[in-house]
Amino acid sequence: MAGLADVASRGEDTFPKILLRNARDFGTRTAFREKDFGIWQSWTWANVLDEIRSLSLGMKELGLTKGDKVAIVGSNRPRLYWSMVAAQAVGAVPVPVYADSVAEEMAFVLGHAEVRFAVVQDQEQVDKLQSMTDEVPSLTEIIYDEPRGLRDYDHSHLHHFESVQERGRAVLSADAGAADAWVAGFSDATGPDIAVMLYTSGTTGRPKGVMLSFDNLVISGRNGNIFDNLDETEEVLAYLPMAWIGDHVFSLAQAFTAAYCVNCPESMDTIDVDRLEIAPTYFFAPPRVFENMLTSILVRMEDAGTTKKKMFDVFMGVAKRVGERILNGEQVSLKDRALYGLGELLVYGPLKNRMGLTRLKVGYTAGEAIGPEIFQFYRSLGLNLK
Repeated sequence: MAGLADVASRGEDTFPKILLRNARDFGTRTAFREKDFGIWQSWTWANVLDEIRSLSLGMKELGLTKGDKVAIVGSNRPRLYWSMVAAQAVGAVPVPVYADSVAEEMAFVLGHAEVRFAVVQDQEQVDKLQSMTDEVPSLTEIIYDEPRGLRDYDHSHLHHFESVQERGRAVLSADAGAADAWVAGFSDATGPDIAVMLYTSGTTGRPKGVMLSFDNLVISGRNGNIFDNLDETEEVLAYLPMAWIGDHVFSLAQAFTAAYCVNCPESMDTIDVDRLEIAPTYFFAPPRVFENMLTSILVRMEDAGTTKKKMFDVFMGVAKRVGERILNGEQVSLKDRALYGLGELLVYGPLKNRMGLTRLKVGYTAGEAIGPEIFQFYRSLGLNLK
């Protein structure tokens, strides 16, 4: 594409500009995966550029303009992440909303943000939005991802995701300069421009909105990547609420700035299996996730045979004594290192594989207190949990 390299490298970065650079530098690397009906589907950075560009142009054809607000409602899906960047490329501002919010809570957020467009996951979210037309008169167009159950709805202001992309591709086919014009449309955007509006969950009162600039997200994402030595080879699992700032940083800001792969599980019910299949290298989870994994391990060991249980107890004793010291690079006797190495072969390695953490480079937990014994357990296995 003419001008791609020039636009991607100049000035302060925004996500559309970073997308161009990633498509150029990492075009064949996998950027997103989504599990659907038990099968993982993949998109490279070059694919993602095509998906976002066609969606962005299609949304513009529907009337999306600079300064408009676009609600994003649903579970973690590549198309919903792409919708944020597609909106930003037009100069609009995405507003991720907690998908499990009741209609009243969601109506307040959408009305407060003066949302004009919404990109949602499925029929449930469409029904919820259509029930609040009186409370949110600014909302005019709804785009949905999953068409099941929506065939007989009035589609005058309701659009399937793929049909919007078809509009965008029609623009690209009809005008040879449309792709460059799309790039030119966001070439003047800068770091201080508003990138996203994020609202609190509203558990203790009305949700409160915060406007974050591209600088807030891009600089933070880059600093996080540098601190933990994250690059394009990383794999993350996107399963936390899209409206939460943490997911926005892990699954968008850091993902785009490092060009690593974001994996969207099929559902929360399959998260353990999906984590095992992906084996993320960078992982965040609240303490209850780590607590549940540890509880599951201890319960299973109670039902294990005598030999396995004895081996587990012996080598976990070794890990508790020297595992964290080895992880921290401290001095440990040759005998303990040898015992720990044997434990890695017989116990620690299989345990990490069963949890889907075999390749973990760094993990984080936050949001609530975590017991020191739980924290020590994972670090003693050689997992860099912070």
